[in-house]
Amino acid sequence: MYMKIIKIILQIIFLYGILLLGDGIARLVHLPIPGSIIGLVLLFTALQLHIVKLEWVDLGAGLLTGELLLFFVPSAVGVVQYDQILGVIGVKLVAVIVLSTIVVMACTGLVADSVQKRGAKKA
Repeated sequence: MYMKIIKIILQIIFLYGILLLGDGIARLVHLPIPGSIIGLVLLFTALQLHIVKLEWVDLGAGLLTGELLLFFVPSAVGVVQYDQILGVIGVKLVAVIVLSTIVVMACTGLVADSVQKRGAKKA
């Protein structure tokens, strides 16, 4: 039990290190891309090239994505405090959120399908 907790903590530290690496690259090169995105691309590339094994990040990433909703609770509470957001602007905001969620889901599905087909061709 304790070993699993230690493993998860170490994996989260490793993921955070990749985030900091991406942030450092963004600052060093003065890219208009957030460091978190660069870190995500670095992690994806390292996983694809088998530089980083999936077992090195699996438990920590699973915990973080499983608890992802908790990271958005403070911002949701902050939005509720503004009455004008719940009016006409709120309808527009909800429409943008719904449309962007649909676009993200569609793009994720297309990319996952493409990766799966590519993996099936290699096997």
